[in-house]
Amino acid sequence: MTTHPPLPDTLWFTRCPVPTATGIAADRNWLADEFAPDGIAVRSLQDAAPDLDTAARQTHYTHALPGLFREGGNVPALWARSGGAPTRLIGLTWIEERQSVLVAPGSGIRGAAALRGRRLAVPRHPIAIDFWRAMALRGFEGALASAGLALADATLVDVPADGHTGQWAAGLDALRRGAVDAVYVKGALAVEAARRTGAEVAVELDALPDRRHRVNNGTPRPITVHQRLLDEHPDLVERFLAVLLRAADWAADRPAEVTRILGAETGAGAEGVHGAYRPGTHRTLHPDLSPERLGLLVQQEAALRAQGFLPETVDVHAWADPEPLRRARRRLAATAPAGTRHAAEAVSVPGRYGTPTLPSGTDT
Repeated sequence: MTTHPPLPDTLWFTRCPVPTATGIAADRNWLADEFAPDGIAVRSLQDAAPDLDTAARQTHYTHALPGLFREGGNVPALWARSGGAPTRLIGLTWIEERQSVLVAPGSGIRGAAALRGRRLAVPRHPIAIDFWRAMALRGFEGALASAGLALADATLVDVPADGHTGQWAAGLDALRRGAVDAVYVKGALAVEAARRTGAEVAVELDALPDRRHRVNNGTPRPITVHQRLLDEHPDLVERFLAVLLRAADWAADRPAEVTRILGAETGAGAEGVHGAYRPGTHRTLHPDLSPERLGLLVQQEAALRAQGFLPETVDVHAWADPEPLRRARRRLAATAPAGTRHAAEAVSVPGRYGTPTLPSGTDT
């Protein structure tokens, strides 16, 4: 007689404070509703953090919790896999988040070519995987590459982040003091912080036509699951993904609701949200494992390994398992009303950022 592993008491999810289908589904309470009939609680790692010990909270980065789904930055996800974490890649999203290189007001530095020989702020945080540092290096690398340059064509300046509060505070403070010439920033809180400090835009990475120059921690952004959960309960993984696809479909028709949810997820006000996310962001939350996105993640893995962030090589294609997402799409298609727009039809919507924008001179 075949015995099946018992159902877990709890499924956990974790996401970064950015646009995600997981955040939409959590706001709608759809994840809890999906698994309640099975007697399975669904909890957010972020919401439960005050009740968890340090090791449990760190599973957002280590993915050591078997019942955990993670939709977040690729630097910790690749680092965990590189270090031996038994995870599988089950989806990738691509959501533009206002990646910019900022300079001091009146500096006259405009365009990627003008970064040659400049002092670039590279923050250093005392954490196991310094994804902030990785983001800065990759952001500058992409900007410089768009002008045919490399990191070696500029001067990298270590900026200790100890004692600073706020996501980009250390770099912006160094910029204000004149210790550096340029700072990389990303997202809604960066928009607000930059406006407070009066910093100006030298390079809008999201305006660069080649996506390869915009590859960073959140582009592409992986959805990962523990191998044990996938092996023992593939149906739970399929159902979880189906809820995310349903949430992405729902968001595609509700830009105002998505803006509200993004404010709650990012901790930014309306100005930061509208300044960071392009018109059409609400239509870009669908995950896939397309050859293009996998190829861009391969590029990111190679760059992170070259910069010393990954202890071992990650074979991205071997890490990816497309079957759960295929099954989730079939499940959603079988239950959705006729005429419903499905995840497989989702496309990215091009466009410029909404207003207000960061102060900027004429880009070259």
